[in-house]
Amino acid sequence: MSRSLLLSLTPLAAMALSGCLSTATSLVTAPVRVGAKAVDMATTSQSEADENRGRAMRKRDEKIAKLQKRYSRRIEACNRGETAACSEASQISGEIEALRAER
Repeated sequence: MSRSLLLSLTPLAAMALSGCLSTATSLVTAPVRVGAKAVDMATTSQSEADENRGRAMRKRDEKIAKLQKRYSRRIEACNRGETAACSEASQISGEIEALRAER
């Protein structure tokens, strides 16, 4: 092979090998990236845990507020003499106390 032909093919070879090198690098690092992604998906970060806890607390507080409204209506009915409303108010009161105890 002549020297000029070799010099003209060198840039082409370098470009071809750079693609191979990039592919090889991607193949070598792929298992590490997949493993890291699996660990990330399997674990819950502290901020995610805090968000979940806050969401659960808000839902519980909303449920308590709804139960308190129902309780107030049932107590009013009980005070008017509706005996069934008295037992319902007692049941609702138990639900409220159970939700409050979850904290």
